[in-house]
Amino acid sequence: MRRYKEILGQLVVDVGSDPSEAQTIIARRAATLAVWCEGTEAEMANGQSLDIATYTTAINALRRLLSDLGLERRAKELTPTLRTYLAQTYGGG
Repeated sequence: MRRYKEILGQLVVDVGSDPSEAQTIIARRAATLAVWCEGTEAEMANGQSLDIATYTTAINALRRLLSDLGLERRAKELTPTLRTYLAQTYGGG
């Protein structure tokens, strides 16, 4: 659960920290698949067999979900509007 929360939290940050409901749903599914893939990779590293068809299907689904979210980070808008700046600076607007 800890890793799931880490991945989900980072995906939310990557989409600008204010995801729509649709983005949240996609991010949750992507986090679930990412954790599953990491677990499968750890099992393989420990000598267990890998069902390559299932693994490939999962990573392709994960890639599509991440593509739907947008693979590049989006900067969160931090620059205040002129009205906000004036209100903060001069106590009015």
